[in-house]
Amino acid sequence: MKKPSAIAIARKLIWKKTLIIVQKMNKNTKAEYLAEIRKIIPDSFILVPGVGAQGGSLPEVCKYGITKNIGLLINSSRGIIYASNGEDFAITARTKAKELQQAMKKEMELC
Repeated sequence: MKKPSAIAIARKLIWKKTLIIVQKMNKNTKAEYLAEIRKIIPDSFILVPGVGAQGGSLPEVCKYGITKNIGLLINSSRGIIYASNGEDFAITARTKAKELQQAMKKEMELC
């Protein structure tokens, strides 16, 4: 199986403390790839798009990407900005953002 390009990029950036953007995490992306990327760049933040509406699993990406020393930058814009098409948009978006923040806090406490 061909490795995702994020792993190849991580190998090239190993000498820098660099933020790396991982392919969007959807239901078809293996969160286990984050473990391999984390081994290559253990002291770098990793931006992980696609958690939430696109099907990426927050617990899975946290399981493989967070360490006691450094976390992940989770992007979940679609799950928040498209949470409602109605007049309750702002309230629903706020609720979704808070839910994600609380879920991320819980994941950090598990580390």
